[in-house]
Amino acid sequence: MEQPRTVLAERIAERRAGIGDPRALVGEMRRSVLLVPSVGGRLWSAHSGGVRWVCGFTDEEALARFAVHHAPGDRSLDYAALLGARIVDEIVPGLGEPAGLAVDIATEDGAMFFPPVTGIVPDAAAVDTGRSEERRGHGR
Repeated sequence: MEQPRTVLAERIAERRAGIGDPRALVGEMRRSVLLVPSVGGRLWSAHSGGVRWVCGFTDEEALARFAVHHAPGDRSLDYAALLGARIVDEIVPGLGEPAGLAVDIATEDGAMFFPPVTGIVPDAAAVDTGRSEERRGHGR
Protein backbone atom coordinates (compact mmCIF):
# COMPACT_ATOMS: atom_id res chain seq x y z
CA MET A 1 0.00 0.00 0.00
CA GLU A 2 1.38 3.39 -1.03
CA GLN A 3 1.80 6.04 1.65
CA PRO A 4 0.03 9.35 1.16
CA ARG A 5 2.40 12.20 0.33
CA THR A 6 3.47 14.52 3.09
CA VAL A 7 2.54 18.19 2.82
CA LEU A 8 6.18 18.98 2.03
CA ALA A 9 6.22 16.40 -0.77
CA GLU A 10 3.06 18.03 -2.17
CA ARG A 11 4.67 21.50 -2.06
CA ILE A 12 7.74 20.11 -3.84
CA ALA A 13 5.53 18.58 -6.54
CA GLU A 14 3.77 21.94 -6.99
CA ARG A 15 7.08 23.77 -7.50
CA ARG A 16 8.20 21.15 -10.04
CA ALA A 17 4.93 21.76 -11.89
CA GLY A 18 5.69 25.48 -11.92
CA ILE A 19 2.97 26.41 -9.45
CA GLY A 20 2.96 27.22 -5.78
CA ASP A 21 4.78 29.83 -3.78
CA PRO A 22 8.53 29.31 -3.16
CA ARG A 23 8.17 30.97 0.25
CA ALA A 24 5.42 28.50 1.17
CA LEU A 25 7.76 25.67 0.16
CA VAL A 26 10.53 27.00 2.41
CA GLY A 27 8.04 27.47 5.25
CA GLU A 28 6.73 23.93 4.86
CA MET A 29 10.30 22.56 4.82
CA ARG A 30 11.01 24.37 8.08
CA ARG A 31 7.85 22.93 9.73
CA SER A 32 8.33 19.38 8.41
CA VAL A 33 9.99 16.48 10.15
CA LEU A 34 12.61 15.03 7.81
CA LEU A 35 14.28 11.66 8.10
CA VAL A 36 18.06 12.10 7.86
CA PRO A 37 20.18 8.95 7.46
CA SER A 38 23.14 8.57 9.76
CA VAL A 39 26.27 6.46 9.65
CA GLY A 40 28.48 6.10 12.69
CA GLY A 41 26.44 8.71 14.53
CA ARG A 42 26.99 11.35 11.81
CA LEU A 43 24.27 12.68 9.56
CA TRP A 44 24.52 11.65 5.92
CA SER A 45 25.69 14.38 3.57
CA ALA A 46 27.23 14.63 0.14
CA HIS A 47 29.41 17.21 -1.61
CA SER A 48 28.34 18.62 -4.95
CA GLY A 49 29.10 21.94 -6.62
CA GLY A 50 31.20 23.19 -3.71
CA VAL A 51 28.35 22.67 -1.24
CA ARG A 52 27.85 20.02 1.42
CA TRP A 53 24.25 18.81 1.19
CA VAL A 54 22.58 17.30 4.25
CA CYS A 55 20.21 14.66 2.83
CA GLY A 56 16.70 14.50 4.26
CA PHE A 57 13.65 12.49 3.26
CA THR A 58 9.96 13.34 3.52
CA ASP A 59 8.85 9.84 4.56
CA GLU A 60 10.01 6.27 5.16
CA GLU A 61 9.28 5.25 1.57
CA ALA A 62 11.61 7.93 0.19
CA LEU A 63 14.26 6.96 2.76
CA ALA A 64 13.89 3.28 1.80
CA ARG A 65 14.56 4.07 -1.89
CA PHE A 66 17.78 5.76 -0.82
CA ALA A 67 18.74 2.92 1.55
CA VAL A 68 18.54 0.33 -1.24
CA HIS A 69 21.68 1.87 -2.74
CA HIS A 70 23.41 3.38 0.27
CA ALA A 71 22.78 1.23 3.35
CA PRO A 72 26.03 -0.27 4.64
CA GLY A 73 26.05 -3.97 3.66
CA ASP A 74 23.03 -5.91 4.83
CA ARG A 75 22.42 -3.64 7.83
CA SER A 76 19.49 -1.30 8.14
CA LEU A 77 20.14 2.39 7.80
CA ASP A 78 19.93 4.43 10.98
CA TYR A 79 18.27 7.82 10.79
CA ALA A 80 17.28 10.83 12.84
CA ALA A 81 13.89 12.55 12.62
CA LEU A 82 14.60 16.29 12.62
CA LEU A 83 12.62 19.43 11.91
CA GLY A 84 13.73 21.12 8.71
CA ALA A 85 14.22 24.33 10.71
CA ARG A 86 16.70 22.60 13.00
CA ILE A 87 18.63 21.28 10.01
CA VAL A 88 18.96 24.65 8.26
CA ASP A 89 19.23 26.83 11.40
CA GLU A 90 21.57 24.70 13.55
CA ILE A 91 23.15 21.79 11.71
CA VAL A 92 24.00 23.49 8.40
CA PRO A 93 25.75 26.50 10.02
CA GLY A 94 27.67 24.14 12.32
CA LEU A 95 29.31 22.37 9.39
CA GLY A 96 31.76 25.24 8.86
CA GLU A 97 31.48 25.23 5.08
CA PRO A 98 28.81 26.17 2.52
CA ALA A 99 26.00 23.71 3.21
CA GLY A 100 22.34 23.25 2.38
CA LEU A 101 19.56 20.71 2.50
CA ALA A 102 18.71 18.22 -0.26
CA VAL A 103 15.29 16.59 0.14
CA ASP A 104 14.29 13.23 -1.38
CA ILE A 105 17.41 12.66 -3.46
CA ALA A 106 16.32 9.15 -4.44
CA THR A 107 12.99 10.08 -6.03
CA GLU A 108 12.24 9.72 -9.72
CA ASP A 109 11.74 13.48 -10.04
CA GLY A 110 15.06 14.26 -8.36
CA ALA A 111 15.88 16.16 -5.21
CA MET A 112 14.59 19.52 -4.09
CA PHE A 113 17.53 21.64 -2.99
CA PHE A 114 17.44 24.30 -0.31
CA PRO A 115 20.77 26.09 -0.92
CA PRO A 116 22.85 28.05 1.58
CA VAL A 117 21.34 31.43 0.74
CA THR A 118 19.58 34.21 2.64
CA GLY A 119 16.04 33.24 3.54
CA ILE A 120 16.87 29.55 3.87
CA VAL A 121 19.88 29.40 6.19
CA PRO A 122 20.96 32.02 8.77
CA ASP A 123 22.68 35.03 7.22
CA ALA A 124 26.02 34.06 8.79
CA ALA A 125 25.94 30.75 6.86
CA ALA A 126 24.54 32.14 3.61
CA VAL A 127 26.92 32.31 0.67
CA ASP A 128 25.13 35.28 -0.88
CA THR A 129 25.94 37.65 2.00
CA GLY A 130 29.71 37.23 2.07
CA ARG A 131 29.57 36.49 5.80
CA SER A 132 30.22 32.77 5.40
CA GLU A 133 33.57 33.52 3.73
CA GLU A 134 34.49 36.02 6.45
CA ARG A 135 33.57 33.54 9.18
CA ARG A 136 35.99 30.98 7.75
CA GLY A 137 38.74 33.61 7.41
CA HIS A 138 38.73 33.73 3.61
CA GLY A 139 37.10 37.10 3.11
CA ARG A 140 39.92 39.35 4.27
